[in-house]
Amino acid sequence: MNRRSFIRSSALAGTTAASGLALPAATVAAGTMPAASADTRPAATEVDDVTGTFARYVVAARFEDLPEAARKEVARSLLNWMGVAVGGSHHETVEIALAAVAPFAGAAQAGLFGRKERLDVMNAAFLNGISSHVFDFDDTDLSTAVHPSAPVVPALLAMAEFRKISGRDFVNAMVLGIEAECRIARAVTPAMQDIGWHATGAAGVFGAAVATGKVLGLDEVRMCHAIGLAATQPVGLREMFGSMTKSFHPGRAAQNGMLAALLAEKGYTSSLHGIEAKRGWANVLSTRQHYEAITENLGSHYEIFRNSYKPFACGLVVHAVIDGCIQLRDENKLTPDMIERIDLTVHPIVLELTAKRQPRTGLEGKFSVYYAAAIAIMAGRAGEAQFTDAAVNDPATVALRDRVETVTDKSLAQDQARVTIKLRDGRSLDRFITHAVGSVEIPMTDQQLAAKFTDLVAGILPDDRARRLMHLCHDPERLGDAGDIGRAAAA
Repeated sequence: MNRRSFIRSSALAGTTAASGLALPAATVAAGTMPAASADTRPAATEVDDVTGTFARYVVAARFEDLPEAARKEVARSLLNWMGVAVGGSHHETVEIALAAVAPFAGAAQAGLFGRKERLDVMNAAFLNGISSHVFDFDDTDLSTAVHPSAPVVPALLAMAEFRKISGRDFVNAMVLGIEAECRIARAVTPAMQDIGWHATGAAGVFGAAVATGKVLGLDEVRMCHAIGLAATQPVGLREMFGSMTKSFHPGRAAQNGMLAALLAEKGYTSSLHGIEAKRGWANVLSTRQHYEAITENLGSHYEIFRNSYKPFACGLVVHAVIDGCIQLRDENKLTPDMIERIDLTVHPIVLELTAKRQPRTGLEGKFSVYYAAAIAIMAGRAGEAQFTDAAVNDPATVALRDRVETVTDKSLAQDQARVTIKLRDGRSLDRFITHAVGSVEIPMTDQQLAAKFTDLVAGILPDDRARRLMHLCHDPERLGDAGDIGRAAAA
């Protein structure tokens, strides 16, 4: 019996045992089911077993095999993510979501970071996922537009408060969760996003399922089922960008992925080919598939190395614009009254995602390249304080925003931009940004990430609690109980 037949027959046996039904022995041995309808698809080959190949890798992957650089990046990702999760914990979006789910929540199993409330693990993961993304200040993989930590870390930390997980197992699972969501997203990028799916929700569910499944100790077949259950729960439309619902996407992905793994742990079955089947995730959500992105170089290249950390609290595609505006502002001591107009040349994706000409709220401002350029000149920075409702509607900023114009250039990379500022005295200032600060090519330093964390948690966590939380995030692999991270993040 080949490997595919073994997996299929194991799944069939588990399914029938759980349902109390019996199949003929020959049927189970053959790995077949009585046909409900004709299926003219050619028989799958071993090469087609994308879900199984990835599940086998995840189950076998060990902490000891992780390179030091990957473990280091886990610590950087965790510190950055925890800062934005705590920082966003009292945003109106989180308050509304908590008020909606709290009456129906289960036992107090895990904490809400930056708050005193404790909920059941799945609702805790949901709300912590929302709070970590509501600022749009969390880590990003530019090549897929996935925000890697937002679906994975809430699920893992909620589980760690409920079931003891060692720091080494936490780190390994976090790396594997990021592998899953980013590799699977890359297999359908950009076609999936062009259709209108938000990659962080649609693919992030795989990250949460794989990470949770790893710490639950799922075997290969159950991991396939967890991935299949994740595949049937995509979430997130790009139409929601600029609204509260964008942050709902990673929260729900964390919750859905956790549920997928918990169901699989108990024997709940799914298709064993949830990613690659004819009517599976990749073919339903995308018009093009590149399955080699999922299976190539497993264990030798790690997706976490593509992770980048934002110095600006908005969509990554406008960071080059902000960087260029700040550089010209600071070098020339610019003030708004000196400026006649600002001309931006950007990749078409920038206007596809951030073309809000007259944003009315802070959340909409995060998706307005016009506002981004204006606030960069006005404030010389673009942190969360620059994306409040009041800041977006400030009359002086609005007046400058209305003097910003854009053109697109397909020859530019998505993270490139040209900023041209025409001054009232006749001068013209120009800056081309190849890679913005915070990108993989020009990464934030450890010191900058620490400062970002400190700024975000200030006023929410006491200083001593903030220092302890930072210490725990800096070296998670040495922890005997990774749940200490989440407990330290409670207000």
